[in-house]
Amino acid sequence: MEKQYISKKTEEKIYQFWQQGNFFNPDKFSTKSKKHFSITIPPPNITGTLHIGHALNITIQDILIRWKRMQGIKTIWIPGTDHASIATQNVVEKELKKQGKNRFDLGKKKFIKKTWQWKEKYGNIILEQIKKMGASCDWSKTRFTMDPGYIKSVETAFLHYFKKGLVYRGERVINWCPRCKTGLSDLELEHEEEKSNLWFIKYGLVENKKKFIVVATTRPETMLGDTAVAVNPKDKKYSNIIGKKVILPIINKEIPIIADNLVDSDFGTGAVKVTPAHSLIDWEIGKKHNLEAISVINENREINKNGPVDYQGLKTTEAREKIIQILSKQGLIEKIQDYTHSVPKCYRCGSTIELLLSKQWFLKMKNLAELAVKAVKNKEIKFHPKRWEKVYFNWLKNTHDWCISRQIWWGQRLPVWFCQKNKEKYFVSIKPPKQCLICKKCKPKQSEDVFDTWFSSALWPFAVFGWPKKTKEFKAYYPTNVIITARDIINIWVGKMIFSAQELTKKIPFQDVIIHATVLTKKGKRMSKSLGTGINPLNLVENYGADAVRFGLAWQISDLQDIKFDESNIIAGKKFSNKIWNAARFVMHQIGDNKILIPRAPKPITKDDKIILNKLEKTTKSVNKNLDKFYFGKAAQEIYNFFWHEFCDVYIEKAKLQIKNAENKKQEMNTKIILIYALVNSLKILHPFIPFITEEIYQILNFKNKKKAIIIEKWPCSK
Repeated sequence: MEKQYISKKTEEKIYQFWQQGNFFNPDKFSTKSKKHFSITIPPPNITGTLHIGHALNITIQDILIRWKRMQGIKTIWIPGTDHASIATQNVVEKELKKQGKNRFDLGKKKFIKKTWQWKEKYGNIILEQIKKMGASCDWSKTRFTMDPGYIKSVETAFLHYFKKGLVYRGERVINWCPRCKTGLSDLELEHEEEKSNLWFIKYGLVENKKKFIVVATTRPETMLGDTAVAVNPKDKKYSNIIGKKVILPIINKEIPIIADNLVDSDFGTGAVKVTPAHSLIDWEIGKKHNLEAISVINENREINKNGPVDYQGLKTTEAREKIIQILSKQGLIEKIQDYTHSVPKCYRCGSTIELLLSKQWFLKMKNLAELAVKAVKNKEIKFHPKRWEKVYFNWLKNTHDWCISRQIWWGQRLPVWFCQKNKEKYFVSIKPPKQCLICKKCKPKQSEDVFDTWFSSALWPFAVFGWPKKTKEFKAYYPTNVIITARDIINIWVGKMIFSAQELTKKIPFQDVIIHATVLTKKGKRMSKSLGTGINPLNLVENYGADAVRFGLAWQISDLQDIKFDESNIIAGKKFSNKIWNAARFVMHQIGDNKILIPRAPKPITKDDKIILNKLEKTTKSVNKNLDKFYFGKAAQEIYNFFWHEFCDVYIEKAKLQIKNAENKKQEMNTKIILIYALVNSLKILHPFIPFITEEIYQILNFKNKKKAIIIEKWPCSK
């Protein structure tokens, strides 16, 4: 056994050993247990690379998988990647931009072909990086959300919802990204504070043009589509003019003054202009009051044909400037205030979102949301920590119908077919139809829309097992046991998986939801690649080894959630690995070439023997208890304290004296047996946390009743 443990030399060799031995595949080695334990990896985007949050997530999943595998349970961890519609399309478009081209230059067919080429070249990089962390996924079952089987799952789900009347095509105000040329859900937005102005504009009353109602707005350009002015019914200062009409400036048409509780009396003057086609709140007000929705802005953020002739084709910023100039000349601007407000941005490209009236596909959420609420309230599914249930419930309580269609090229196309005789009529068919089911004559055209990526990934816990087919894997491993993810996708992903599974499989997708910590900078700030504050875990693996990174991260996990990253914890993990190696070298030196049979329960002779065996038993019980509760940090700390302080600092020193002062060979051998017993069982409970070094030592250790690998060793039994 070499003097020093060199992680670089060992980790690749050990990982190949595991893979070649098929130890990650439960079908390749026997287990008599009828129990199963399964996890599906939160599928990273094919555009992604490993970051410190991924490293933490992977560590937690692998701890659970290795722990359950050693308990003799049939265990599987399904890996895979998400096609990430918008993100991937943006990456490929950036590549084209370097060549002075865009996707329209290539055309849809060639662009999609190029995207597949990009995927084949770069799409599995993150999975290879995950392997560097020691992840014991069953790689033979790797899934991709654009695999034919997976697409069949998505299409089947859509058809189910459509037949049940939960999917509909309708016109509604949506979040539109002018850069990506697609609609987005509210959950796909990021909000940034921006400095702007608040314009106070006078709308003259029809009955007395010398009297005005003043409205405050951050977007004067949308007044071209105003169909009302609204006030709160409780706002007494406007009670005498509700129901009257005003003249809409620029357009010079009469619009009503209405009352609605959605109006915030504290904003501006308490009176707001209502543009149902360009505001989500105004859309809701418009529906209640039967207001016309006039779309005046197109998908390129330009004034469209519904605007005045001399405004058509202007960018919204140009139209705003022109409107302000005219209103100022007419004396209709009362005042302009500096104003800072939250502006929605596309979560992928950062472009400012435009709210547009658009015809899209929606999923009715009311009944589905109720399903998801009941599953958690009835304790069929539990959140860890429990406090994250509040975030989950709040979203489900306030959710709107989900826009599931996107207008991009890379993705899973909707199985919707439009009649070419009557282009507003359509039907749904998974198989390409031989003839139109509407007119029975034309060759129908498939919708160009693709599914929202999250509609696809909502099916992940069961689609990876082949649903809707009742495959062997589906029967054996579904429902899964645990999902481990970050807090920022509780709504965008976790909630959707829960109601999708209940609706489509009639089962919950998992029993436990672990919301892991967010890894922050040492100063408690969000990590950012652009600001240079991001941590690359692969650099840490290169410097300290995967075991050190895993242990250093696990050590810091607590219910407090946020981890202020400190490299000293990784360094401590490295030192701990060295301590384990040196302890193993000492024990091996005592055994020499003798092959020892380790008894299930060695008999202590001395007081120190009893103490170490009792403390090992107590530590094993405590680790089991903490892992059952998902207290990974506590479990890591207990193992560390036992091994470093109780075994190394105390018992090894006592054992040296016992061996030296032994009255006979039997006493001497008994001490050596207890040494190797304590070491081997320590390695077992350490293995889920630091798998590489524990496997390396296990392969070198010289005892008779060892298995092929520690990864499939029996977890130490506690009395």
